[in-house]
Parts: sequence; structure tokens; C-alpha cells
Amino acid sequence: MGGFFGAVSKNDCIGDIFYGTDYHSHLGTQRGGMAVCNDNGRIIRRIHDITNSPFRSKFDDEIDLFHGKAGIGIISDLEDQPLTIYSNLGSYAIATVGRLNNLDELAKKAFSRGMSHFSEMNHGEFNPTEVVATLINEKDSIVDGIKYAQEQIDGSCSILILTNGRIYAARDRYGRTPVIIGEKEDGFAVTMESTAFPNLGYSLKYELGPGEIVEIDSDKVVQKKAPGDTCKICAFLWVYYGYPSSIYEGVNAECARNRNGASMANDDDVEIDSVCGIPDSGIPHAVGYSNAKHKPYERSFVKYTPTWARSFMPQNQKMREFVAHMKLIPIQEKIEGKRLLFCDDSIVRGTQLKDTVKFLLARGAKEVHMRSACPPLVFGCKFLNFSRSRSELDLAARRAIQRLTGKDELTDEEIREYTIFGSEKYKVMVEEIRRELNLSSLKFQELDKLIAAIGIEKEKICTFCWTGKDVEEK
Repeated sequence: MGGFFGAVSKNDCIGDIFYGTDYHSHLGTQRGGMAVCNDNGRIIRRIHDITNSPFRSKFDDEIDLFHGKAGIGIISDLEDQPLTIYSNLGSYAIATVGRLNNLDELAKKAFSRGMSHFSEMNHGEFNPTEVVATLINEKDSIVDGIKYAQEQIDGSCSILILTNGRIYAARDRYGRTPVIIGEKEDGFAVTMESTAFPNLGYSLKYELGPGEIVEIDSDKVVQKKAPGDTCKICAFLWVYYGYPSSIYEGVNAECARNRNGASMANDDDVEIDSVCGIPDSGIPHAVGYSNAKHKPYERSFVKYTPTWARSFMPQNQKMREFVAHMKLIPIQEKIEGKRLLFCDDSIVRGTQLKDTVKFLLARGAKEVHMRSACPPLVFGCKFLNFSRSRSELDLAARRAIQRLTGKDELTDEEIREYTIFGSEKYKVMVEEIRRELNLSSLKFQELDKLIAAIGIEKEKICTFCWTGKDVEEK
């Protein structure tokens, strides 16, 4: 994943850009950058590696170098951002969040049109933001260029462009990611996480619709392209990676997770001593479950946060597992002899969960039950980079289906037969996952109940990772 923040003000707004960008650090990515337009119209940019150190710590010593009334910042996946571009449209800085499935194809088309080279390579791959900039530069204006880029991209791409003391903000074509406008007395801000607004003094003005483009200066926000009719915002914002205090499509993430946990409890008759949450995103689901079930919420282990990075950040799977193990510290008195029920946001690979179950049983837990806040993940996401899985067979549910069928290759329809909640094939898949993870019991949330807990129309939510179906395949 990744997240961006921008601000335009009548006064110097470097502090807002700095802290607003930092409020996206929970997204767990590897590069952080800022670009600011100073009073002379010149764009000043800095980018740092934040794999093992927070964004804020890398920019603390440089923040005094920035002065200006307009700027953007980004926590990026792997690539350097923001990029500074010098083109027929003038000088600008650009930051993007999303995924370009046809990245190589778009680059080859650029070469065929006479472009000589791309300069921003990362591990031998094209920088998606630079490729997006080449698409924008094909048109006679930034707005027309953004429209054209959105039409050409297979995947998703939300965009911020800083130029001449103003910002162009565009939400991706189908609204997979949020883009939100904030307002205060001396200017405006744009963010992916509304969490960034309250402590910086912004009130939420409105959320861009899918494909919408706006131009922001210190006095006003002007719509340059109206939103499209089709919204497919990522459900995992409410399940997992959205920050608890953030609001998307008018729905707070923490409240949706509490409702989801309560929904799971209402259909569960398991006998337990306490409810626990896998830190951090499993906790609000567990709180909702605990309150609805009238069973005590307990922390059988705690996460050591001062130095350990999020466990999915290292690219090496062995190191991810090591970090996941080291950061969870047991509270023996709340484990030994107890029947524990854990809530987690999801089960992706299952490798860390398997180790956690082994760890709890070795500490004397009598039973370990697991409740996943979403259905089994069987399709890899095509639109956002929030998972580091290299293959769909990394997914615990897909491995279970493979073992049950004995097939390495299955059609989407064959796979979907295992996703029908309550069907015989669904039950044997869940049992296979339970057996692999050595759990006392395992249940996944039903998709319709998850959507009900989120509280917006099903048609507006992307559920591809559970159903394998998207806008064109309903």
C-alpha cells in the first residue's frame, strides 16, 4: 500500500505536510518523501528509506530546509516518490498510490512513441509514478493528462500533483482508495487517511468520488472532473489496514470493526474463558466480540512496539516470521489453562498464526480458537499492493484447496465453489485450514455480514480477494 498528504495555505504549511504525511506511516511501506513549492516557485524534494526507521526520524534534521505554502508528501511502497518532472506541461511534483498491472506495456508504448529512457528504476523495474507522468505529459494540460492516464491504467492509481503553488488531486478510476479533502481557516489539505486532520486543525470537507479530479489552492477547491458512477472501495480499509480513527465513505474504521466482531459473536456458541485480539488490527474486532458475547476481553500477549517494525515490511519471509515472533510477548497468567478465542483481521499465509498457536499451546493454553474478521482469501489483489504475497498459492485458503483437489491449477469457477459460505466444499476447506494451523476451532466471517458491519452498499465495495469478481465480471 502507501498513502499521501498534501496542503495548500496562505501561510507556511511545512509542519502540516510533515506531520500529515507521517500519519500514513502505519501503512508499513519502505520509502518516504516530501516535495514543497517555495515562494520562488521552485520545487524542493527529499526522499528517504524508511524500512527500519520512521518517516519522522528521517526528516527531523531536514525539515528546516523546507519553506513554502504548498506541498505534498507520501509514504510509498518500494519506489522513490514524489518525483519532480520537467515537461511540456511545466515543472511539477507527482505522487501516486495504487498498482499498475500493465506497467511494462505502458512503458513499451512510451518507447514506441519516441521516449528515449526511464530514469527512476527500482530493482530493475519501472517506477510506476514515472510511467504515470509520461502518460500525463502526452496531453496539453495536467487535467487532461490525468484523465488520459486513468483510462490507460489497468489496476488503480490515485494521484497528487504539485505545481505553481497549487495541488491537483485525483482519486483512482473506481475509488479503490480514498482521497479526502480537509479545510481550515488559511487553506486546504488532501489525504488518504482522515486521521491526519484533527490534530492539524482541519475539518473534513468532503471525499472525492471515484475518478474525480480537483484543483486546490489556498482559497478554494475546484472540481475539474466529476466522479464516475462506479465505486469499488477496498473493504480491507475497514477490516485491516485503515487507521482506527479514519473515516471512509462516511464510516469510521474502528466502529465498523467493533460491529463486525459483534456480528461474529452472535452466531458463535463456543465455550471460552476469554476473548483476545491479535495486535493491532484484530483488537477492535475482539472488543466487539467480547462485548456482544459478555466474555472478558484479555490480552494473553502484548506487542513490543518501541523497536520492532511491522512484520510484513521485511521482504524476506524468514525475517518477517522472526519479527512477528519477537514482537509478541506472552502474559503467562492469562494463557495457562485457559480456553482462548482470538480475533484477527484475516488469515493470509497462515505461517505467523501457526507459530502463534504453537507458542500459546506450549505456554499451557487449554484451547485456542480463531475467528477471522473476513472470509477466506482465495484471490490475490489486482488493485493495491497491501500484500507481499508473490503467488496466490501463498494464501492459506488456496493451499488448502490445492491439497483437497490435488491440482496446482484450477479455474476461477472451481475455486469459487469453495467460497460459498456453508457449502460442503467450504466446510472441508475451513477444516483443512484449521487442521494445518492446529486450532481448536476456526470460523471465518460471512461476506454479507462483513459488508453489513461496514454499513455501505455492497455494490460500492471491492470484494475481489474473496470472490474473484470485479466491475466487469459481476
